[in-house]
Amino acid sequence: VQLVESGGGMVESGGSLRLSCAASGFKITNYDMRWFRQAPGKERELVATITVGSGSTNYADSVKDRFTISRDNAKKSVYLQMNSLKPEDTAVYYCNAVFNYLNYWGQGTQVTVSS
Repeated sequence: VQLVESGGGMVESGGSLRLSCAASGFKITNYDMRWFRQAPGKERELVATITVGSGSTNYADSVKDRFTISRDNAKKSVYLQMNSLKPEDTAVYYCNAVFNYLNYWGQGTQVTVSS
């Protein structure tokens, strides 16, 4: 089982990044997929969720209307489009897959937004 994030980097305030998460070793169509982030000295927080089946989405208030989560089950991938980035979005971003008691994590990708 593996989740591999990519697409992080450094961007100026107001810029955009698109994170990708490639899944392998399990059937992604059974799993709700989520993006979390963790800034230095802070707890890990849930950023966005996309459910299995209907593909309904939910976002933290801090990123609503700026971030968009999507999934491509055929490519076994999940994405996070991040627009209008702010310095407070700086964090390590983690991909997460959850199904009942099964919970998988990626290694994270760093996003740094300069002011």
